[in-house]
Amino acid sequence: MGLAQSGFPRSRAVAAAAAAAAAMEDPVAGECSGDLCPASAAAAAAGAAEVPCVSAVLLCCSLGLLYVGSLYVWRSGFSRDHPATIRRRFVSVLLVSLVSPLFPHLYLQYGPGRASPLADHSIWQVMGLRLSGLLPALLLPYLLTAVLFLGPLVQQYHVGHWNIYLEPMYWWQSLRNLVWVRNHIVAPFSEEFTFRACMVPMLATCMSPQQLYFCAPLFFGIAHLHHLMERLSQRQGVLNALAASLFQFAYTTVFGVYSAYLFVRTGHMTAPFMAHAFCNHMGFPDVTGLLAEPEPRRAKLVLAYVTGLVVWYLLLGALTTPAVYGNTVYYSAAV
Repeated sequence: MGLAQSGFPRSRAVAAAAAAAAAMEDPVAGECSGDLCPASAAAAAAGAAEVPCVSAVLLCCSLGLLYVGSLYVWRSGFSRDHPATIRRRFVSVLLVSLVSPLFPHLYLQYGPGRASPLADHSIWQVMGLRLSGLLPALLLPYLLTAVLFLGPLVQQYHVGHWNIYLEPMYWWQSLRNLVWVRNHIVAPFSEEFTFRACMVPMLATCMSPQQLYFCAPLFFGIAHLHHLMERLSQRQGVLNALAASLFQFAYTTVFGVYSAYLFVRTGHMTAPFMAHAFCNHMGFPDVTGLLAEPEPRRAKLVLAYVTGLVVWYLLLGALTTPAVYGNTVYYSAAV
């Protein structure tokens, strides 16, 4: 199915017919949730012209290069965690965030995307910046991601790490720590704004949801390869730096799939932002520490890891039901 077929239907009758057709012929119908289905089916029934992906992909590449390039416009011999470097990069991503919305706006209003039903919505709606459904977008994706990290959370509990969260001074000091602010607020917001809120609307004009979930994250994963240069500048061995960067590319791409899924299902940028901030806080699971635990604690922790993954999978569809978030941009009524 062409990507141009992702958008809002012209009428409820068209949506109903599209949903029926999709259920018989289109694998996208498997994405239906209650009385809502991906709007791609409705656009197909409405006879929307297909939009080629070349322009959208090139614009996403340009946007990714702009974001990463902005981090290196400053000449500095300091590390990425030095306060001077962090402050300068804050300025960079702020400027990029101000420019980024022009990409989807121009593409949808004056470029190939104007043939897509997404062009019927305001730029803020397609970017997931709206008040409707904001509260569930703040809470449910955060809860869902916490379930996924059940194992690491139990691991933290066993070492008493939870106690620190009850200390007001911890939060006060964290908010004054530029590294913490970067990792928990600025980086998640600017990356989700650029790689989800600005890129997904362009890609959604020419891809089905499934294609989008696996294509959009590649830009996000590749954008993290710039850390290879930083590792080499810190005199890490080439093989070690390359291995670490490839591993980072892998797990950021996997997270990108989850983040793109949250964005399309909820129609809110807030949803992937909350998940991103939580993941940055938790970091990659401490598998080495897990294996070093004595029995029977190790067995209990492994059970917590597995339980979290299974429960997360079971809740994934229910807690991202488009109707809960009032998402009629990327999903539309089927009845």
